[in-house]
Amino acid sequence: MPLLANNIHLDVTIGPNAQSPSPEQETMPQLAAFAILTLILFIGDIAATRTRSRLPSIFVAAVLFLVGYWTFFPEDIVQVAGFGTPIVYLSMYLLITNMGTLLSFAELRRQWRTVAIALAGIAGIAAMLFTVGRLFLDYETLVVVVPPLTGGVVSSLIMSEAAANAGFESLAVLAILIYVMQGFVGYPLTSWMLQREGRRVLALHRQGRWTGAAQSAPAPKAGPASMPSMFRRLPVEYNTVYFQLFRLGFVAFLAWGASQLIAPYFDVSPFVLCLVAGVIASSAGFLERQPLQLANSFGFVIMVLMLFILGGLNRATPEMLLDLAAPMFGAIVLGIAGMYVLSFVAGKLLGSTPEMAFACSLTALYGFPADYVITNEVVNALSDQEDERAVLSAHMLPPMLVAGFVTVTIVSVLLAGIFAGLL
Repeated sequence: MPLLANNIHLDVTIGPNAQSPSPEQETMPQLAAFAILTLILFIGDIAATRTRSRLPSIFVAAVLFLVGYWTFFPEDIVQVAGFGTPIVYLSMYLLITNMGTLLSFAELRRQWRTVAIALAGIAGIAAMLFTVGRLFLDYETLVVVVPPLTGGVVSSLIMSEAAANAGFESLAVLAILIYVMQGFVGYPLTSWMLQREGRRVLALHRQGRWTGAAQSAPAPKAGPASMPSMFRRLPVEYNTVYFQLFRLGFVAFLAWGASQLIAPYFDVSPFVLCLVAGVIASSAGFLERQPLQLANSFGFVIMVLMLFILGGLNRATPEMLLDLAAPMFGAIVLGIAGMYVLSFVAGKLLGSTPEMAFACSLTALYGFPADYVITNEVVNALSDQEDERAVLSAHMLPPMLVAGFVTVTIVSVLLAGIFAGLL
């Protein structure tokens, strides 16, 4: 999912507004909006299950959202359903901190190859567009489209504003459209790559020849759980849902506070710090693994973020897509081709398969939580056995999460800041 830098606020035309509409302003009853949106997510799940993730749920949901916006959806249907910016931000902070508990310092050290491959994929986008792309697209268009292709909404907003300030109104819209539409290519491609990689890993595992990542611990079951080591003197009965959420929220708050303290000296996204804080807190025994699952809150938080992402499609009108279709899809196709070439080369040099290397690079097109959702869908589609799912998750989930944070949260924002000055 594209993550927001702490000094950039989401425009109302991209996603949910900070202000919830009053009842007299609503164009659809809140519960009706909620029912429609959750039905769309459910249809996406059905499609992913029936096709064994060949059609990712987020892809199907995105198509249905587009159809809805082009027919009867109010533009602010996500807001009307009750998912405004405050709850979205809260969900992001909690979920990313929760994701940090899945990782360890040893795991992060092992993922340096993933970082190198993801950076190579981003370099491939820029190299292809500024060479082959110059045959089809003018310089200003290339400058505007490269940062959104390497990240998400933050870089898109930066380039859209820069293009508008430079007098390129159509390019300002193109920057947003690139963000909105690139997932339509990235979602199914990522699912396909992960399925190929997953089948390879499963075949080796079933033959007793798999020597990759160790099995991850099974997902914790909701309900009372043993206390983490820092609180082992407390009775286990005190480890309630509220205590689990309190500790998770407190860790996220500390990460956010750290980002505010260092902001005058170094601009770093609080979401990156939330991921690191989750790793530290779980390693120190302050948090369990996956506290959101223990607190029965994971599904709701994921739903909030998925609706927020899909709400960004409210800008993509049919007329806008037709007017900018050629440069938009041309840039996406060329960028992904360049991404594949350099991620393939980097993967070969660093011992990664082409499928895994390309999948990690593709996270630049959508970020978190889509990388998490797609990976889990593929894992669940490939096997019904918990031990096999654990092997697949241990192999594919950490690099996908790390790659998504590197590309979307860090590199894309830096590139957008540089490229905005080139217009």
